[in-house]
Amino acid sequence: MIDSYGTSDVGLVRSHNEDCYVVNQEQGLFAVADGMGGAQAGETASRIAIDTLIAEVSQDGPRASAATLERAVRLANRNVRWEAEQNPAYEGMGTTVVAALARPAKLYLINVGDSRCYLWTAGELFCVTADDSWVNDVGRGLGLSEEQLRVHPYRNVLTKAVGAEEDLQVKAQEIDFLPGDTLLICSDGLHGVAGEDALLEVLKRPASLEARCQALVEAALAKGAPDNVTVVLVQALDSGSDSEP
Repeated sequence: MIDSYGTSDVGLVRSHNEDCYVVNQEQGLFAVADGMGGAQAGETASRIAIDTLIAEVSQDGPRASAATLERAVRLANRNVRWEAEQNPAYEGMGTTVVAALARPAKLYLINVGDSRCYLWTAGELFCVTADDSWVNDVGRGLGLSEEQLRVHPYRNVLTKAVGAEEDLQVKAQEIDFLPGDTLLICSDGLHGVAGEDALLEVLKRPASLEARCQALVEAALAKGAPDNVTVVLVQALDSGSDSEP
């Protein structure tokens, strides 16, 4: 049994929201996409990615698995590229994707870009996805400190995005998801602004998922929220329990 909640905020700088998300307990599908591109290209790319995920997981129904997520993300890549080819205004658009498929006692996870999944378990917070970014793929290998990476001119450069290349290589992973665990799925407008200490502080609160989602958004707003902020929380419940404090 699971409980879930999601929300998205435009932030304090952007004029429109290029993030898109899904919270679907019936399918066990939870995902965030953070679009990029001019005009309405970013929000178009993120919507295509989320719609493709929903359709592919729905098609497989109870049989949906890690392979379903892998197929869905590759198809989303083709769909985003096809849309960009049809409309010159969408040229170069793309999106991050991070998705979780909940099954009894486990989660299948997949990500492209720098949107993340965190697992809060036994009072500790773990990032369970790896960013496809210059910082993660190159910067740390050069021996740069975390402080240097935070201000580096390439800190926001992605090395992989849905729609950016013809042949997108993706692989889902499986993790345990046990009663009492909480999964946080978010765009970099949250984790890159509020910081992981703030995430942990909010997740520890004895509050509803809705209240904690809003508190996470407020943590980014308090830091200036220069980007859209999208948050999805998924909690594994004991049989017969609920998530309210």
